[in-house]
Amino acid sequence: MKPAQLKLFSNLCLVLGFASIIGSIAIWFLAGGQAADTQAHAERFGIFVGLWAPTFFILSNRCDRYAEKGA
Repeated sequence: MKPAQLKLFSNLCLVLGFASIIGSIAIWFLAGGQAADTQAHAERFGIFVGLWAPTFFILSNRCDRYAEKGA
């Protein structure tokens, strides 16, 4: 990949990491419902989506380093 493409992918991964955090919080609070099993499902799904954030941040960091190295 060209350095410009890596930089673009790095920025995209950074935005997706923050979106994952916001989405996780939104899922946790908005998908709850009244039943205990529905609340438990919303909590687990929110945590699952929140676990994507570190992966996106690591990808962003690596792609940024490769972009600077190739430039």
